[in-house]
Amino acid sequence: MIHHYKNIEPLIHSSAFVASDAVIVGDVTIDEQSSIWFKTVIRGDVAPTKIGKRVSIQDLSMLHQSPDNPLVVEDDVTVGHQVTLHSAIVRKNALIGMGSIILDGAEVGESAFIGAGSLVPPGKKIPPRTLALGRPAKVVRELTEADYQEMERVRKSYVEKGQYYKEHTDLNK
Repeated sequence: MIHHYKNIEPLIHSSAFVASDAVIVGDVTIDEQSSIWFKTVIRGDVAPTKIGKRVSIQDLSMLHQSPDNPLVVEDDVTVGHQVTLHSAIVRKNALIGMGSIILDGAEVGESAFIGAGSLVPPGKKIPPRTLALGRPAKVVRELTEADYQEMERVRKSYVEKGQYYKEHTDLNK
């Protein structure tokens, strides 16, 4: 379901896949070949949410903001199942593991990996190309070439899967 809020409509690129049971409200921009999966909620009723190209926001995730504090998800980001993103910045090529929570003013660096179930507290900066995990999330190591390859495999699989659903099913109608 796609709704306006105070006459602001979501802007969703025609190549993006949005599951029929996802809810997108208000000042939300979703760029090309991104995918918004089943039961996800993205509310742009407090500040803008900007989602880049080839981003997957997986099932049961929730995206929202605080006043004057937008949520930004740059290109080629993978957001795992049941993630909460709130007024944060997620830089390009990052992966947010399932069940993680990223809070106001936090920034996940380019190509960083947040382990499943992690909590990135308000204002925390996760450096680029690192693995951070825990509650609160702490950097545990630099990423390896094998990590990057796995992150890329997951990202590409969701772009392909999203485009398949967009083109071959009526689940987005």
